[in-house]
Amino acid sequence: MSSDTAFSLLDFALDDQLRAWLQEDVGRGDWTTNGLGALAQRSGEAIWVTRAGGVVAGLPLAQHLFQQLDADLSFEPLVSEGEACTPNTTLAKISGSLAALLTGERVALNLVMRLSGIATATRQYVDQLANSPTQFVDTRKTTPGLRQLEKYASRVGGAINHRMGLDDAVMIKDNHIAAAGGIRAAVAQIRPAVPYPITIEVETSSLEQVDEAIACAVDIIMLDNMPPAIMQVAVERIRAAKPAVKIEASGNVSLETLGPIAATGVDFISSSAPITRSPWLDISMQVLNAHAVS
Repeated sequence: MSSDTAFSLLDFALDDQLRAWLQEDVGRGDWTTNGLGALAQRSGEAIWVTRAGGVVAGLPLAQHLFQQLDADLSFEPLVSEGEACTPNTTLAKISGSLAALLTGERVALNLVMRLSGIATATRQYVDQLANSPTQFVDTRKTTPGLRQLEKYASRVGGAINHRMGLDDAVMIKDNHIAAAGGIRAAVAQIRPAVPYPITIEVETSSLEQVDEAIACAVDIIMLDNMPPAIMQVAVERIRAAKPAVKIEASGNVSLETLGPIAATGVDFISSSAPITRSPWLDISMQVLNAHAVS
C-alpha cells in the first residue's frame, strides 16, 4: 500500500481503547501466565505466522498494544501494511517480557486478524475494478467503537473511505426524503443550514427521483438498488444535465455484480460487505524461546 493511506493507526488516541480491550481480557488477572511466576522474570521471542493467505493490516496496532504491557518490547514487522501474503508467511518477530507476550497475544491477534480480514475482502473488490475508472468506496456500516480501525483496514485494502461520520457530509437518504416530503423539500431545508464546503449527496431509487436530484443541483447522486439497465439511463441523464455531478452506485453489490455496475459509467460503487461480511485472516503466534533476564 502506498504512503497516502487515509490515516495512520497511531494518529488516533488509542491508548485508552487498548487498555480497555486488554482489561476486558485480563479481568482480575491472567491466572495462567501469573501462575507460572518465574515467567515474569524472563524474556522471550515469538513470531507471527499466517495460516491462510491474505492482505495484512494492523501490525502497528499490535505493536502499540504489546507495548502497553512492556514498554521495552520489540515488535519488528517483516511485511508492509497492505501486503498480500501467502500461507505460512512470517509477519513479525517479537521479543520482550514473556509475560507480556503471553498476556497480550489474544487481543493483539484478534485485532490484526479482524483488520486483515477486512483488508483482504476489500482488496478482492478493488481488484475487480482494476481495469475500470470506477472506484470502490466503503460505508458507515461498522462495528460501534471500531469505525476508525475498520475504515483504516478498508483503506489498506484499497478502498476510498466514505464519510467517517454524520458530520463529514450531507447524505439525504430515503427516510430523510420521506420525513421532509420529497427530495426538493429536503434539499431546500438542509442546504441553508450547512457550511461550505460540506457536500450534499442524495439517494435515489427511481428515474423520477434522479430527475428531482438533478434539478436540485446536488453534488453527488446515489443510485440505490437499481438494475444496471435503469442505472445506465440514470447515468446518461445525469451526465447530460450536470457533467460535474459525481455518481455513486449502491445496493446489491457483490464481486459478481461489480463489473456490470461499473460498466454503466458510475464514478463510485459503495458496499458494506468487506467490513460486515469478511472472515478473519487466520494468524498464529509461536513462542520460540525464553531466557532469564540478565
